Amino acid sequence: MVLIKRTSGMMLILLVLLGFSNTSVYAQKKKSEKTVINTGLQDREYWSNLLYKMASPVIFNLANGTLRKNMPVEVPPGAKPDSYKKVTHLEAVGRTMAGVAPWLALPDDNTKEGKMRKELRAALLKGIVNAVDPNNPDYLNFRTDAQPIVDAAYMAQAFLRAPKALWEPLDSLTKKRVTEEFKALRTMTGAYNNWLLFAGINEAFLMNIGEKADPVRIQYAQKKINEWYVGDGWYSDGPSFSLDYYNSYVIHPMLVDFFKVLVDKKRLKPEEYDKALKRMIRYSEFSERFIAPDGTYPAFGRSITYRTAAFQALAQVALMEKLPEYIQPAQVRCALSAVMHRMYDQCDNFDSNGWLVLGFCGSQPMIADGYTSTGSLYMATLGFLPLGLSADNKFWTDPAADWTSKKAWNSQPFTKDYHVEY
Repeated sequence: MVLIKRTSGMMLILLVLLGFSNTSVYAQKKKSEKTVINTGLQDREYWSNLLYKMASPVIFNLANGTLRKNMPVEVPPGAKPDSYKKVTHLEAVGRTMAGVAPWLALPDDNTKEGKMRKELRAALLKGIVNAVDPNNPDYLNFRTDAQPIVDAAYMAQAFLRAPKALWEPLDSLTKKRVTEEFKALRTMTGAYNNWLLFAGINEAFLMNIGEKADPVRIQYAQKKINEWYVGDGWYSDGPSFSLDYYNSYVIHPMLVDFFKVLVDKKRLKPEEYDKALKRMIRYSEFSERFIAPDGTYPAFGRSITYRTAAFQALAQVALMEKLPEYIQPAQVRCALSAVMHRMYDQCDNFDSNGWLVLGFCGSQPMIADGYTSTGSLYMATLGFLPLGLSADNKFWTDPAADWTSKKAWNSQPFTKDYHVEY
């Protein structure tokens, strides 16, 4: 009997050492791992609160003329902040505008979310006035260095995404000043890669508001980006291919918006726009599959500090309601929600005053690229584009659904991937 007890005790110790535990402990562990499934409206509330938190420091400070005064200028280790101070504020403004534009374009309502939108929109309109007023402390730099070509392009994209909310309400003097700042960009040139697209969409914006555009910048961007298409939904960012998220940060969404203006102005055949859209839809399939069952995604390539901008292309396809048939809107909502919860709930990505910090998951300044500073980080807002869909859209009302990798890793049927020729 003693031998049996000793053997049982030894077995229990062995089981513990091997990582096993008794039934009650195992049951407690399984209970603690139970997945919480939110409704679409709960997801929407989370998204809108998070985007409001992210965008507020930029927009409200710009409205008050205190953006330069209050925004920290965090730079990569060893870099000198002074040179970044010339460009980082326009970076923050342009990128934030492009991310919030579809959301702010929704009509006003008396919900909590509706009040947040109205507040942000009013502040942003006031901020745009300040941004182009030479006598304002927050007069933004469009005229020195090449970087403003990039961030004016995101501002242009915002105006194109939400003209009735962000462009039409501006007074005539502010519109004239914005136009002059965009025309001043023509004195500068940038890199021989996605920067051609920035120059192109800046001209497309001018064309869209009735100004005479530079046809060379438009045609050069149009032709070179198409030449850099390498197949299966991927563009090369310039002559050399880089495996990173620039197809989502910039190329697909901006090319589609750029081509939309050209089609509307009879400067491009509709089939060229349709091809660009099909390529973005194809790329969005990869984006959806990048999202792991736990909401993580691979941290590879340049500019990984842009965080949720890695999913701008997928977000824009969802906003346009152009998802492939096998990718349901709810599975994109749930996948992106999982990313946001993993990234913003479990990583400390904001400083004590609510500004984004250099890093991917928390403060990791050592991974920042040499061109990155605080303002650059507001690319993260570009992952929130589906907030431009109304709350009664099926993206938000359909029941929760598993995304592709979650199905794959849980022994569920899922759609096999394939290669496309366009």
